[in-house]
Amino acid sequence: METIPNAISPFVHPVYVMLKPAGARCNLSCRYCYYLDKSGLYSDIPHHVMSDSLLEEFTRQYIAMQPQREVLFSWHGGETLLRPLSFYQNAIALQHRYAGRHVVDNCIQTNGTLLTEEWCRFFHDNGWLVGLSVDGPQPLHDAYRKDRRGGGTHHQVMRAIEMLDRHGVMWNAMAVVNRLNADHPREFYHFFRDIGCRYIQFTPIVETVNRPSGTEPPVMTPESVTPQQWGNFLCAVFDEWRKQDVGEYYVQLFESVLANYMGIEPGVCSMAAKCGHALVMEFNGDVYSCDHFVFPEHRLGNILEQPLAELVYSAQQNVFRTLKTSLPQQCRSCPYEFICHGECPKNRLIPTSPGSPRLNYLCEGYRQFFAHTEPFMRDMAERLSST
Repeated sequence: METIPNAISPFVHPVYVMLKPAGARCNLSCRYCYYLDKSGLYSDIPHHVMSDSLLEEFTRQYIAMQPQREVLFSWHGGETLLRPLSFYQNAIALQHRYAGRHVVDNCIQTNGTLLTEEWCRFFHDNGWLVGLSVDGPQPLHDAYRKDRRGGGTHHQVMRAIEMLDRHGVMWNAMAVVNRLNADHPREFYHFFRDIGCRYIQFTPIVETVNRPSGTEPPVMTPESVTPQQWGNFLCAVFDEWRKQDVGEYYVQLFESVLANYMGIEPGVCSMAAKCGHALVMEFNGDVYSCDHFVFPEHRLGNILEQPLAELVYSAQQNVFRTLKTSLPQQCRSCPYEFICHGECPKNRLIPTSPGSPRLNYLCEGYRQFFAHTEPFMRDMAERLSST
């Protein structure tokens, strides 16, 4: 049985490895999807599906290496529901077989268009949390989230929400903020509140046409949100949330900012002081440093050739973890560095002085948001710390 190497076991941190059982395959064709260019990595493999034998090997190794009692399996895509229900039923059986003293939970991300009553019963009966991709009201959602024929998918997502609610399935929303919907923050936020979605994750689209290096500036995709839009969006949504929704509706970014004011590790790695503890495994067993860094240079190895624990705690991954702490002078002198820690390394795109690390593309927007919310966050942190 593989376990965490003795040399590092006293210093371990909970580790999460996101699973992509169908690789980058998807039944939709969203214009902003950063997975679209990832499928080319495995163009020589005809079927991008995880085998039952690989699933068992991962389950065994993943549970065995965990330093804590709780184990989270996170299923992602592409589109996860391209795999049949029987695949996930087998996953549950394997988790029971290898759980031992561990308590296993599951979360799954889906676009919702393939959801059925049978899927909903399975999620409810097994206590799975469903993350649903939805980008707000119909005109905003359908502008980019299209099916293979170019049609909108909003009506299918709303049908999925109705089924999830009817079956009592736990779900939250992952909403992509892009160049279009960022200009409608209040309408955007009210949509989620009106459908009773109490847990919302806003993910800004920051994608480049090129992969800039040296002093080369980034060329952003047309769908990418601008820093100014991101700042205005966050401030407007925060003001709406603060009016009457504090403690009733939860926005992941707001919770993470508050956690940093309180000196508590935030729930999202982009706002944490360190990263590198959330890896991803492709359908064939290849493990990469992070879901946003599925590039050949960030491939750590394959669990069929080397134990997962060795990959997770490898010298290569330890080097990757230093990306988070490599900051330009603008960040080191910023009064809000303790909140964002430079945010996600994938968004550090803006050249600074020669030889210095790049600045986060969204920095201007974040600084606007942090300044706008500082009085509330400090007051809330003091109130919670004194209770």
